[in-house]
Amino acid sequence: MMPAFLTARLRNGRDAPPGRPAGARPQAVCIANTRPSSRSGGDSDQPRLPRPAPAGPFGERSLPAKLCGLFLTIIALGSPAKAQAPAADPVFAEWQAKVDPAVENALALLQRIQKPDGSFEGQYGDTTGVPALVGMAFLSKGHTPTEGPYTGALNRCIDFILANQRPDGVFEKGNAGNGPMYAHNIASLFLSEVSGMTDPERQKRIAAALPKALALILRAQAVKKDDNNRGGWRYHPGSNDSDTSCSGWALMALRSAKLNGAAVPDEAIRNAVTYLHRHQQEKQGCFGYNSRDDHALTLTGMGLLCLELCGEHGSERTKLAADWLLRHFRELPGNQFEFYGNYYNAQGMFQIGGRHWQEYANWMYATYLPQQAADGTWDSREAGRTYGTAMMVLAFTVPWRQLPIYQRDETVDEEPPQ
Repeated sequence: MMPAFLTARLRNGRDAPPGRPAGARPQAVCIANTRPSSRSGGDSDQPRLPRPAPAGPFGERSLPAKLCGLFLTIIALGSPAKAQAPAADPVFAEWQAKVDPAVENALALLQRIQKPDGSFEGQYGDTTGVPALVGMAFLSKGHTPTEGPYTGALNRCIDFILANQRPDGVFEKGNAGNGPMYAHNIASLFLSEVSGMTDPERQKRIAAALPKALALILRAQAVKKDDNNRGGWRYHPGSNDSDTSCSGWALMALRSAKLNGAAVPDEAIRNAVTYLHRHQQEKQGCFGYNSRDDHALTLTGMGLLCLELCGEHGSERTKLAADWLLRHFRELPGNQFEFYGNYYNAQGMFQIGGRHWQEYANWMYATYLPQQAADGTWDSREAGRTYGTAMMVLAFTVPWRQLPIYQRDETVDEEPPQ
């Protein structure tokens, strides 16, 4: 059964728009690295990172990290980019005056209910996954760990995750449901996204922790599995089966890190994408959890997003998935894992753009804005208000593109909104 808390997203290898996009990190310089970099492996079981980090698809940025046991010193140049208004999006323009205050009310609430150690209330609030979701919610609106009203809250999210890493690399704390991998994958994604935006001391700690976390994800994928499960992930690092929900988070963490300079093997990404292919119903386009159609209403957006961001933008597979969602997304309210499904639907439809994004966005904002409570929250019946609020913020703020992984190729709207 799918755990109750989940999120995130990635980007494919398409070129970014000219100039420094929203969400780009300041340049970082790694020194004291005496080995040449490799983007295809190496003599360590930890992902290796290049020196200096090359300009990536989001502009100049890097993921400073521990490299094969060598200590790296991180010198961040400049300051993190301040929040910018979203690029012109005619759909979002109609809703922004209502969405922005709703999002800020939600973020203010999340800051108020955070505990001093960085965790939150509720069934999953003391796991590493929920603080990671909340941290990404702050980032998604352009707030950073060094500037703005939520610096303390963001840094507490970072510190809580870093304080709860096991020697084997797993980020684990509290009740994570059926196993630690969901929370671990989300936490790894968050640290990859926030890397380069933090103060030097926290950056050093991220640089030491993240390669171990990514190596754990790669080891978990490499566990011997049958044909149906090969290439994916499940509840535990040693699981010999897989599910698409956990696998989506793991793939996004690896993709984010790879775009950030980590030498994540291309084969790991390919194997995960092939695993997702096996769980898509080829004629209808929907994705399933263990098969090709179970939990399709909440997982098809995940499959759409992952393929869009792993080099299959506009492919027959993604078009089929997006069309399936257009036919079925209005069935989502009241469904189990509704907030999870809405998050991925918003992300995937935004990537494919055109009438798919227009129709989904108009429905999403009209449906969920009135459901926000007076205190700023959205309450998920499976996982509580912290999770529900963070997930809704992440869905609403897709057009802002403040997280590097939220970037979209601006040629996606080849089919204009109707």
